[in-house]
Order: sequence, then C-alpha cells, then structure tokens
Amino acid sequence: MKTDGRTKAPSGWHWNAPTESAASGTFPKLEVALLTGGADRPYAFGLATALLGAGAALDLIGNDDLDSPDFRSAPGVRYLNLRGDQRAEAGILEKSLRVLKYYVRLFRYTATASPKLFHILWNNKFEYFDRTLLMLWYRLLGKKIVLTLHNVNGRKRDRKDTALNRITLRIQYRFADHIFVHTEKMKQELIDDFAGRAELTTVIPFGINNAVPNTQLTTGEARERLGIGNREKTLLFFGHIAPYKGLEYLVSAFQQVANQRDDCRLIIAGRPKNCEAYWNTIRLAIEEDLKTSRILLRQEFIPDEDTELYMKAADVLILPYRHIYQSGVLFLGYSFGLPIIAADVGSLADDVVEGRTGFVFRAEDSDDLAKTIDRYFDSDLYIHLSDRRRAIREYAMKRNSWDEVAQKTTNVYSALMRLTSSGKAFTQDSSATSADAKLS
Repeated sequence: MKTDGRTKAPSGWHWNAPTESAASGTFPKLEVALLTGGADRPYAFGLATALLGAGAALDLIGNDDLDSPDFRSAPGVRYLNLRGDQRAEAGILEKSLRVLKYYVRLFRYTATASPKLFHILWNNKFEYFDRTLLMLWYRLLGKKIVLTLHNVNGRKRDRKDTALNRITLRIQYRFADHIFVHTEKMKQELIDDFAGRAELTTVIPFGINNAVPNTQLTTGEARERLGIGNREKTLLFFGHIAPYKGLEYLVSAFQQVANQRDDCRLIIAGRPKNCEAYWNTIRLAIEEDLKTSRILLRQEFIPDEDTELYMKAADVLILPYRHIYQSGVLFLGYSFGLPIIAADVGSLADDVVEGRTGFVFRAEDSDDLAKTIDRYFDSDLYIHLSDRRRAIREYAMKRNSWDEVAQKTTNVYSALMRLTSSGKAFTQDSSATSADAKLS
C-alpha cells in the first residue's frame, strides 16, 4: 500500500501518514529517518516532537514503548514500530526471535526508504555489527548519516573497554557524516581518542525531559503515598543502578548525615543493571537502614507515569557518579524543579548553579558529599524550596530548550542535504555561537 509516494509499508507496520502543511500546502522538504534503537524514550520523544515542530518530515523507527498517540495524530510523521515488544522478562528464545525479526524489518525498510538522511540516536542489540556492517550498508545505499553520541565510549566509563570496542567505535565515527555530542568535553574526547573531526561535530544541549507526565500531584500527596512525613528531609537516587553511578558513596554519606539528623530519609528508586556483585554489596550496607525505614528502596524499573511521585516527594536529587559525560536524570529532576547535588565529573558542574539550582561535591568522596548535603539543608535553596522550584524549571527550560536542539539539528540536516547535490565539504564556523552549518 502506497501512502504518499515515499515508502511502502511492510505487513505489521503502522504509521500516521503526513498531511499537507496548513501554512504552505506542501509537504516539508526535509525528510529524515530517525533511528531510535528502541532506547531512551524521553530523549527520542523530545527530539522527534521538536523536529516535527521545526517542519521536518520523519520516519520514526521505534518500539512499543515509544509508540504514542502524539505521533499517530501529528502531521509529518510516520511511526514504524520495528522493534515491537522489548520486555526484559521474555525468554531467551523469544528475545532471539524478536531481535532477528527486527533486523529483517530494518533491512527491508532501509533498502527502500525515501529519506536520504539517517539520524541514529542509539545502536541496536548487536553493537559491533551496527557500528560496522550496518553503517557500511547505509553508506552503500547512499544515505547521509548523522549520529548522536550520549557516550563517546560507554565501555570505558563502565571499565569494560577493549581494543575491539575502540576499533568498532572508530569505524562508526568515521562512517558518520556528522556527529552530535552534548558537551565540549565529549567533543574533545572524540577528537583525542577517536581522531574525530571538529568541523564535523556539533555540541547541542541535552533537551529537557518533556515525555514524563507532570500532573497536579502535590508534594504532600506524593509523600503520603510513599509514607514520608512532611517534615522529613528527603534525598533521592533515581535511575538504573550501576557501578559508575557511585551509589556506595551516597549510602555512606547518607549514613553520616542521618546519624546527626534523625529526620533524614533516602529514596533509592531504580533497578540494578548487570551488576549483581556490586548490588549485593550495596544491599548489605543498607540492610539496617531498610529495617528502620531510614532508606526506602524501590528496586525496580520506574515507569514514566510513576516518576513524578519520586521527584515531587524528594527535597533534592543526588548524582554521586564516578564517571559520566552528562546525565539525563539531572534534567529530569530539573523538569520537576528539583535541586541537584552532583559529583564534579564530566560536565555536571557546568549544569549546576551553586546555591541556586544545587551544589557540587568532590567525586568519590563520601565525606565531602555528607558536608554538601548538610550545606544544602542549611541553605536558602532548601528553606525556600517551594518558591524555588519554578525558577529551577524555568532555568532548565530556557537553557536546555528542545527548540534550540531542533534548530541546530535541522541546520546540520539542511547543510548535508545541500552537499548531496553540490559535493562540497561540510565545515562549521567556529566563531558562530549558533553553531550553524555552512558550505565551503
């Protein structure tokens, strides 16, 4: 079945066909295939909606989790649910079959896809294959490839780096026509470790989370549902649990603070990710605190609809990371007006305004974290938190606007499409604060 002359829909796929622009009566000229890898729904949702708002026409490749009425009703988007169900509790055979089906569908789609520009947000299940042969396949199809890096080398962060990992990353980065990163430090690491090309790399903000529901639920109601008193000083650790996130430093610091302040609570909300030995050590360390309810543990994946419960119940979000480039959890907290106490790693300190949106402490230093927690609870930021939440939200919405992300992204898209017909080299004006692309 043909829809608008672009791509035929294989059986089992669905999309909302683009409609004509009310302003111009024509279809948008900028067509992009946005390959999400079925990961990080908040980022994929935020970027897709921003690009649609900027006039791009999208083939949005995702899974059941990303599928949304917002995309089914929006003009200019075709939602291709190639990944389907990705439930972690599925059996090995079911997982194997669904991954195989996905790659078959992906190859069928890309072989006939109308968009000449592919934007990859995340790789798929078999990273080495995706970085090499799949990238080669896209190039053989004549596609321009844009790549967003949320981590330059995630295995280095996780202390699992190998020569093969670095080689395949270098291949993927060389195949890409343009790369987006979120910080200047990431850009420099790309250049230093993988011979990245500065003129083909653009720094864009990490867009503020707009995919998680934010209802009329009040702080008092959230605390009541979690069994937390209105006067209790409540810390929050949120998201996947992994060694690089440094939860052990927060546990140690909290125990120091709680021994001096009997009105302190710690919420740990998240699921351990491939770190059984590490998590067992943490569980042993907090065993007594769990018994006395000083620590509230939700050892599970927190769905989007429950996220605001924890963000609104807490007084501060703690990021005790040992290594990170930039954290989506930080901007998630900001979207609820929640102050941040963050380790001074990566670019986290650049996103915290000391005393206004949070505080920074020395990484891997429980004593300094404990002192910083005390400093926060003695600060005007905490004392006037109910009034400061709006200011924190407004700060984040302005500084990490999806509109700015969309503008910089579509500038790169447009330049690459012009290059397709001109054959000229892509460069950037390093002096331009808008990082707009130009031809040379």
